[in-house]
Amino acid sequence: MAKAYASTIINAPVQRVWAEVRDFNALPNWNPAIVESEIEGGQSADEVGCIRSFTLADGTHVRERLLSLDDSRYCFTYNFEKPAFPVKNYRAGMDLIPVSKTGGTFVQWWAEFDEAAEDAGKYIEIISKHVFAAGLAALAKKIGGQENTAGADALWQGLRPAKVFTSSPIAAPVEEVWAKMRDFAGMDGWHPDISNMEMIDGVASDKVSGIRDFMFGEGRLWEQLTQLSDTEHSFRYRILKSPMPWLNYHAGARLYPVSDSNTTFAVWTADWCASPIDDLQLIPNVQAGVFQLALDTLERQFQ
Repeated sequence: MAKAYASTIINAPVQRVWAEVRDFNALPNWNPAIVESEIEGGQSADEVGCIRSFTLADGTHVRERLLSLDDSRYCFTYNFEKPAFPVKNYRAGMDLIPVSKTGGTFVQWWAEFDEAAEDAGKYIEIISKHVFAAGLAALAKKIGGQENTAGADALWQGLRPAKVFTSSPIAAPVEEVWAKMRDFAGMDGWHPDISNMEMIDGVASDKVSGIRDFMFGEGRLWEQLTQLSDTEHSFRYRILKSPMPWLNYHAGARLYPVSDSNTTFAVWTADWCASPIDDLQLIPNVQAGVFQLALDTLERQFQ
């Protein structure tokens, strides 16, 4: 299956960007490649299952069906009912993720589809560059030229992703950042408060179930790797031993490519059980003193 992809970071709050793109009928408002659009059958643009019928600047007529819409996670998916290209099994979507460090928004636009053998790779490039990347550039330009009138609703309107959500751009290609982060025993090389990190029993640092032993300041911790993916550039782990007053600590990080700048967007989250009083200290300490400090230190290694 072929995959098309483009992403960018827009200097505007996620609520502002979401207000622009969640309207399934609003493509002509921000994308100059679309000249007109309507929702068929009198349905509203946020009814899952509705079909948008629109015309491209070159006269091509396209129909797309809304498959999912999530106001809590700022994402939607859709498919082709009448394709713009000779591809099959087309499914696409857009995801918005807030950038906690800057207050901006990471946006990724993706599609999966089947190409004919004689077209291998052709529509990956066309959709990635001329549809998605061009569309995101137009979206950023539109939002950058307008006042932010979106509401200040709290992020993650439903269940939050975790007690701590940290996200940050890193000015280096995702493959280079991942090469450092995937080493589960290497964090003492990019966090100033971590030392003497090693894998217990000398197991490989990419062994899922392996445990790393290290000092964080004066405290000793054991953390166990529970997931590692070179495809998604992600890992998860849990704490087995810690001096901190928490239970059932689970955390994980994932890297996303920022295609228009060949850089990286990193998301790191953690969740645990603790008393509300303890959380008043634990949450900001992990967010700023562990995750954000680690990402900032890591970025400086690429400068």
